[in-house]
Amino acid sequence: MTTPSRYPDTIATPVTRELVVKKSRFIAHLVPVRSVAEADEVIASVRRQYWDARHNCTAMVTGLNGDQARSSDDGEPSGTAGIPMLEVLRRRGLTDLVAVVTRYFGGVKLGAGGLIRAYSTAVSEALDDAALLHRRELLEARVDVPHADAGRIDNALREWATAHGASFGDVTYGTSASFALWIPLAIKEEFAADLAAVSAGSLLPVYGSTRIVDVPGD
Repeated sequence: MTTPSRYPDTIATPVTRELVVKKSRFIAHLVPVRSVAEADEVIASVRRQYWDARHNCTAMVTGLNGDQARSSDDGEPSGTAGIPMLEVLRRRGLTDLVAVVTRYFGGVKLGAGGLIRAYSTAVSEALDDAALLHRRELLEARVDVPHADAGRIDNALREWATAHGASFGDVTYGTSASFALWIPLAIKEEFAADLAAVSAGSLLPVYGSTRIVDVPGD
């Protein structure tokens, strides 16, 4: 079977996790976003909430293919906070996500290497708590079935969808029962072949448009 097209993943819901390194508190906030403007709103909100913190460092990746990225050290030595945070997001293959790490200084200097480790670890550990959403390009496939066969084909299509990472859509009834599925684009030929096999060659799918769908991770 051909592997479906892949896009960078994102996270389902916001996550917050705290890390303490030599008395400094690093509070990582991860929030899914759909645009740079939305990410900026999240950053502004965190900075208002943690106004008394010494640093609120940021990293974001946005766009379907993760082609927009930005980071800020927010007063930490250059390259010790924002870039390490961004590298974690990149390494995990994520997009449409903003990370803000709030630091309350504990009185002990960590040095450049210590800061890099602390900021990257704060983001990495927060991501370990996150529920991932996998992005897939799915193709609409409609199948019109005589009413006499609708129950059997309904069961077969649902089983196929579950086994192949597809989404079972709506069913409409008219002169026939019309089933809609959203299937991985790369396996449309496999779907047609399996449909022909289960219907003794009497059924063929009619394909429509494609859309990007967020599918819960394993």
